[in-house]
Amino acid sequence: MIARVWRGWAPPDRADEYQRHYEDEVSVHLTGVHGFRGARLLRRVEGDEVAFTSITFFTSMQAVRGFAGDHPDRAVVEDHARQALSRWDDEVTHHEVAVDL
Repeated sequence: MIARVWRGWAPPDRADEYQRHYEDEVSVHLTGVHGFRGARLLRRVEGDEVAFTSITFFTSMQAVRGFAGDHPDRAVVEDHARQALSRWDDEVTHHEVAVDL
């Protein structure tokens, strides 16, 4: 299994908007991808911003490409997310899941 990890930051007054976007829109897109196996959105205050870490799980890099396209290391940041976030990582990291408890 592959874990895809990405980070983005929002001003406190727009953080809930980004979280709703993830729950309502990103979730629909992800669940339609063959090989998608789940996601977690982590949230924490970092100084004067709210940091989000998205961890999505896929069966393989081929499944990741079903979500991210031909450039799987590029972040997928939709327009609605860009409006809520103040900054984000343009690239993601992929990790092989070594232990799944």
